[in-house]
Amino acid sequence: MLVLVINSGSSSLKYQVRDVAAGTVLTEGLIEKIGMGNGGGGDGEPVGPRDHAEALEQVDAAIHEELGDQELGAVGHRVVHGGERFAEPVLIDNEITRAIERLNPLAPLHNPANVLGIRAITRKWPKMPQVAVFDTAFHRTLPEHAWRYAVPDELYTNHGIRRYGFHGTSNEYVARRSAALLDLPVEEFDGVIAHLGNGASVTAIRGGRSVDTSMGFTPLEGLVMGTRSGDLDPSILVFLGRAGWTPEDIDTMLNRESGLKGLAGNNDMRSVVEASESGNDKATMALAVASYRLAKYIGGYHVAVGGAKALVFTAGIGENSQQFRAQVADRLGALGIELDAGLNAGRSKEPRVISTPQSAIPVLVVPTDEERAIAEATAAVVSSIR
Repeated sequence: MLVLVINSGSSSLKYQVRDVAAGTVLTEGLIEKIGMGNGGGGDGEPVGPRDHAEALEQVDAAIHEELGDQELGAVGHRVVHGGERFAEPVLIDNEITRAIERLNPLAPLHNPANVLGIRAITRKWPKMPQVAVFDTAFHRTLPEHAWRYAVPDELYTNHGIRRYGFHGTSNEYVARRSAALLDLPVEEFDGVIAHLGNGASVTAIRGGRSVDTSMGFTPLEGLVMGTRSGDLDPSILVFLGRAGWTPEDIDTMLNRESGLKGLAGNNDMRSVVEASESGNDKATMALAVASYRLAKYIGGYHVAVGGAKALVFTAGIGENSQQFRAQVADRLGALGIELDAGLNAGRSKEPRVISTPQSAIPVLVVPTDEERAIAEATAAVVSSIR
């Protein structure tokens, strides 16, 4: 089956066509600047597609040029927030689309864009099977003592306020690949996975299942991210509200203006590392704050899994920033972790060990492949209904 995997952003559409049976990528691409004005010209015309529907026309043309007469069998969508309802991938219909849309307030940077992608596909190919694969689904195995917040029960029963967790599709894939690298059945894999990109989270895996994770009710909680604050004292929000900040002001500040951007003025880890190495004190402090926060979580999750068999780095920063990996590992001496500088500096698209033989816990770099996981899940759902 050929599956088109769609990852919709508010102004972008990333796509990939995979032959699931062969395990190959047939074509892929990224459409950017959707609906964005030119910012400097006088005519106000968009520099990219007017909307996601027009972006999809570009995707269709690119796919047709590459695939010829081969036909797509289904479309799989990455959907960030599935709430409590969605514990596994589902076939999309109008009711499912509306249910995903009702979760928009829980993932305001992601779910609205996911819905735009779904509706664009529905308009263009109304008979095409579509499957939603949820980032939150893998974390439905969290025990109640991990997903509960210590707030009045009515906030959970009436409003669904609890820890949901995200990056689940990536975590599930990386857990399987990590177990294979260590020659373990995934059911015996106990580890800590650090998914580090512009959005970042860390997850405790015990017996191949998620038992705790740093992101919570929304993708804002937890680590220092590119533009998101991660953990902070909730009384700060009360203070700002009393000082005249609106909920919209606070939401924008926490989600779009904080994290590395708030500390160093730049949300790109490569740029922050370069600035730090050039003597920029703000960049150096930003890296210190981010690495310290992550190291604290790793230590806690080492306890949560009953003794980790591996620490795993994945996603853009986790796979590519040797400097940040080294900063984090330097804070984990109490766990007996020791990186091999040469192995840490290496680059590979394959899973690899970057720790020394003397390290008490092996440290792995395992490239994630969310598109592959989404394509496989999509094919499984569609095949089950045929």
